[in-house]
Amino acid sequence: MEILKLNAISPLVGDILTSDSYSISDSAASPAAILVRSANMHEYELPESVIAVARAGAGVNNIPLDKMLDKGVCVFNTPGANANAVKELVIGALILASRKIVRGINWVQTLTDEDAAKAVEKGKKAFVGREIMGKTLGIVGLGAIGRLVAGAALALGMNVVGYDPYLSPALAEKLDSRVKTVSDLDALYAVSDYITLHVPSTPQTKGCINKDSIAKMKDGVAIINCARGDLFVDDDVIEAVKSGKIDRVVTDLPNNKLLGVDGIITIPHLGASTPEAEDNCAVMAAKELKDYIEQGIVINSVNFPCLDPGAKPAGKIRVTALVKAEALPAALKAVSGDVKTATRGEYAYLVADGDADCLDAISKVKGVIKARRI
Repeated sequence: MEILKLNAISPLVGDILTSDSYSISDSAASPAAILVRSANMHEYELPESVIAVARAGAGVNNIPLDKMLDKGVCVFNTPGANANAVKELVIGALILASRKIVRGINWVQTLTDEDAAKAVEKGKKAFVGREIMGKTLGIVGLGAIGRLVAGAALALGMNVVGYDPYLSPALAEKLDSRVKTVSDLDALYAVSDYITLHVPSTPQTKGCINKDSIAKMKDGVAIINCARGDLFVDDDVIEAVKSGKIDRVVTDLPNNKLLGVDGIITIPHLGASTPEAEDNCAVMAAKELKDYIEQGIVINSVNFPCLDPGAKPAGKIRVTALVKAEALPAALKAVSGDVKTATRGEYAYLVADGDADCLDAISKVKGVIKARRI
């Protein structure tokens, strides 16, 4: 079975999608699935053979999810696989936001025509910073990365306040008890010396750091953005930095507006740029594809209902289908045996393990988008 990779991908995927069953290449003509990292798929002509796409990373802005859903193509991402790498960069950004390290390094590089040792002792007072111990870090978004950042910040002696309206009770229990959670962003803004963002780009979060939200923050706050560039209203952030309302911004999502602004440190999108993170994401993506192709298991899908029906029983015929939710009753009548279903918005996903092949029958049901036999 062919797997197409649209970007260079860790060779560790071959340990999951083994050569006895899969052929992984960047030139597969009729791939069953696609592995992708940063390639833009919005204008990509998808081969009819594709049943799944796995993004080796968390963000899926480069994939047209609705278009994939209309074609019955399951899209996976790999949440948490690069979380440690991003966490470590955020901790580095905290230090950069506190100590004038970048400015100081750049100044030292200009001392080639004088006694550098004497010059730094005389000039270092221009680069005095502050310590993070005892300061309050506000974390917006307590997903995999946010929770790791919280733990690291506590270990460094910081106070931590977190906000996440979608935090489930199960995940809340995993938070260190020293993390104070608030139900109102304004409460977080009011007490935070540092704010770090860990939310996706959605209509609700785009431009969330703007003149109105900045006005609610402490004077001299530092903001770290290793999440999404469009969380900033750039002009508002720049104005706040120039006025001193924001002491420092560290962003891993630079753009032309943010370059060259004193007080804004731009990192070239290095959050997940470690070999460990790339390996973790690739392995997780490969496992998701293998489970879906061979068993119909849907875990970490960003467009399908998620459902783990377990391994296909020996001697049974497994049929899966993506169905419009209103067509689910009719689809259920077309299958037999042990049937499991899950819904997500206007769509449903079913897995049927039976003695007879019902693929043809369910494929004829109006509202069934894609059905297949495993």
